[in-house]
Amino acid sequence: MRAAWRTAIGVTVSCLWVLALAPPASAAPARPVPQCNGAPAPWLDPHKPSDERARLVLAQMTLDEKILELGSITDATHSRETPPIARLCIPALRLNNGSAGVSTGGPTQFPATALPAPIGLAATFDPRQARRYGVVEGVETKAQGRNLLEGPDVDLARGPVNGRTFEAYGEDPFLTGRIATADVRGVQSQGTIATVKHYAANNQETNRTTINELIDERTLHEIYLPGYEAPVRQGHSGAVMCAKNQVNNEFSCQHTENLVNTLRGRWGFSGFVMSDFNSCHDTVLCANNGMEFELPTSKFYSNAAIKAALGAGTVTQATIDGHVFLILRTMIRFGIFDRPQTVTPIDAVKDGAVSRDIAQQAAVLLKNSGATLPLDATALRSIAVVGPFAGAAMSGGGGSSHVKPLYTVSPVDGIQSRVGPGVTVTYAPGGPDAAAQQAAVDAAKAADVAVVMVGDNEAEGRDRPSLALTDNQDALVAAVAAANPRTVVVLKSGAPVLMPWIDQVPAILEAWYPGEEDGNVVASLLFGDVNPSGKLPITFPRNPGDVPADTPSQYPGVDGVATYSEGVFVGYRHYDAHDIAPLFPFGFGLSYTTFAMRQLRVDTDCSGATVTVQVTNTGGRTGAQVVQVYVGQPATVGVPVPPHQLGGFLKVTLRPGETRRVTIQVTPRAFAHWDVATHRFVVPDGTYQVLVGDSSRNLPLARMVRVRGIDPQN
Repeated sequence: MRAAWRTAIGVTVSCLWVLALAPPASAAPARPVPQCNGAPAPWLDPHKPSDERARLVLAQMTLDEKILELGSITDATHSRETPPIARLCIPALRLNNGSAGVSTGGPTQFPATALPAPIGLAATFDPRQARRYGVVEGVETKAQGRNLLEGPDVDLARGPVNGRTFEAYGEDPFLTGRIATADVRGVQSQGTIATVKHYAANNQETNRTTINELIDERTLHEIYLPGYEAPVRQGHSGAVMCAKNQVNNEFSCQHTENLVNTLRGRWGFSGFVMSDFNSCHDTVLCANNGMEFELPTSKFYSNAAIKAALGAGTVTQATIDGHVFLILRTMIRFGIFDRPQTVTPIDAVKDGAVSRDIAQQAAVLLKNSGATLPLDATALRSIAVVGPFAGAAMSGGGGSSHVKPLYTVSPVDGIQSRVGPGVTVTYAPGGPDAAAQQAAVDAAKAADVAVVMVGDNEAEGRDRPSLALTDNQDALVAAVAAANPRTVVVLKSGAPVLMPWIDQVPAILEAWYPGEEDGNVVASLLFGDVNPSGKLPITFPRNPGDVPADTPSQYPGVDGVATYSEGVFVGYRHYDAHDIAPLFPFGFGLSYTTFAMRQLRVDTDCSGATVTVQVTNTGGRTGAQVVQVYVGQPATVGVPVPPHQLGGFLKVTLRPGETRRVTIQVTPRAFAHWDVATHRFVVPDGTYQVLVGDSSRNLPLARMVRVRGIDPQN
């Protein structure tokens, strides 16, 4: 021991001696201070921390210049942007709408890649695809000379008739959080600011600017906030957009509890909060309760309004400085101070290929009796492609998220290209009138196979009148199916629809809104070039009255108030708790191959649970399966709980006959519920159930696990 001690001392002394004799290191040359208009501008030094740079430039700004940063301008040549401040070399903050690609921004909307609808992205159950999706959004935002994307939309699908269901990620907060986080990371990897919206509980378009939603504390924190929390805390979203609606008697953009206590306090949000269009209603309340930036123009954050509030002492200079600091720091963090805002060409081929690939992975095979699909082009002489969604690409839903596509591929063209000139492809739109439907029926009767394409047209600003397809589309499907027993239905919907004809057709494929590559996407799936692997991110109800919010007081509300009396029992939680059989359950999706899961093992510790399971492709085609892990809480937790809730998932691709053992980490939050007494998530000690399968209604593997001493706060 003494020899070892002497050796250690000797080495140390020797090193010190060598260092002492070494020549002094030459000092690094001082970096020149950046200049702005010939004057020193240290805030332009990219080597300085963003906090320091923001403080330096803020100290040089006049009050008028600070107020300019608090809202956007809109005129003949500008829209959704702040003016640059040339005196200090502060660049413009330029916003673009998003969620399904780059849509409206400046006064002129430029073409961009029309990605598949976000509901389809969620159906991939694959955060890797969400990151690719975000990268395209981030790249193309910058290509248009903009630097902030207003997306993703993470509003939960409380009611499937919501007009913007297509624009978000479905009914489950955990899935929403995972997909949104990956999308944000993809957007921001390109130096574009992502904006998580619409905070919070923006769940209907009917009366969206005034509706007052009464949501109990537990439901808010377990169901409606996690979709924002994950991309804020894990994705480090640069911005959050507050919503138009009220939550518990307070408008969202002046909501102290949600913006100050939760977003800033509990989650540590370090970016800035912007309003939705015209969703600030009071200068003082918005400024003092956490809103930094106003859209579409500075009305309550105008020069006159801010100065009046400062003069009256109802808003302090420190508050204004704090808001401007957060905006500037975020711009600096994403390199907006350090690069020119230039317009560059979009690589339509590259980004279109990403759009196509994601759309193919998003499609959900709902029914395939008698192995009707995939079709064999070599065995066909004729195909009838009919229906209102067969003639042109369904590139996306309506409203602010609608992308002007760089190009489109129609379903007829995509199918004809796939089958080649040797197969006759006949098209009939099959409109709502009898003559148009008869033409579609005649085409179907004369063909070897009929592909009927139906769907919905969701849009911002309006909810759907019902879950039923409009314009006699149900009658069209029934008539075509009666004319040709080999009828395949391709649904292009942004949300669940009713299917009174389900027993009349052998195959149903939900393609969502496939984006600009619609025709190629559908063709590749119908003919088996791609094996469907999507899973439903939202329950398809069998009957209109089966949905969770089924009374007027729940939706659309009575006297301007929507009461969330269903509590945490939203989506599959509702169907499972009340033993209501859905048409298709959450997480459901078929494949052209088959899978088996075996040998479940669950290990728990203070960090949650490690779930391992063996997955085998038991069929004859390569395919992908989504292993889904659900957690059931014990009745002893003291609050009403759903039978089980999604706690983890993993998508795995397997060759025929291949077996792989997969591991899924389940965090403590999956075992937790919100405790209203302590205002925090808790995991009571007890026996919990861990279930594994391929949908919320098919969970053949289960283990009971003893849980104790878990802290779910992180």
